[in-house]
Amino acid sequence: MAIAKSKVSRTAFLLLGLLMTGIAFAGIIIPGLPSTGPILLAGYSFSKSSEKFDRWLLSHRFFGPVVRSWRLHHGFTQRVKQFSLAGITATFGLSLYLTSWPLPANIGFVTFAVLLSAWIWTRPTVGSADRAELMELSYEELVA
Repeated sequence: MAIAKSKVSRTAFLLLGLLMTGIAFAGIIIPGLPSTGPILLAGYSFSKSSEKFDRWLLSHRFFGPVVRSWRLHHGFTQRVKQFSLAGITATFGLSLYLTSWPLPANIGFVTFAVLLSAWIWTRPTVGSADRAELMELSYEELVA
């Protein structure tokens, strides 16, 4: 992925990447707050703004494998899929339970949750052996 040419674009991508990384870290601590989507967006943003932050994210112990498997296979490990689907179910279920939205809004909300879950589940599954190999690839091999 090529870094953006405009300084304004690079700055905007860097700020978006930092914000999404913060949300992803908060998602580890706060139940129901997503971390997979924000960290993938952070990975994209860093690839467009800063080689330094991109390298850091790709080598991160927790988030690195998620971003690497997405970049190379457009998929997730079975564990990431399971955690994502559990998070979607818990978050959307709790939201429906705690709110009193009209029926059409609830139907739309449930439809979105089902479509999002289906999309995640239909992405390629990256095996644990592939995950170990992904972490051994150099930065240059990942961005080529």
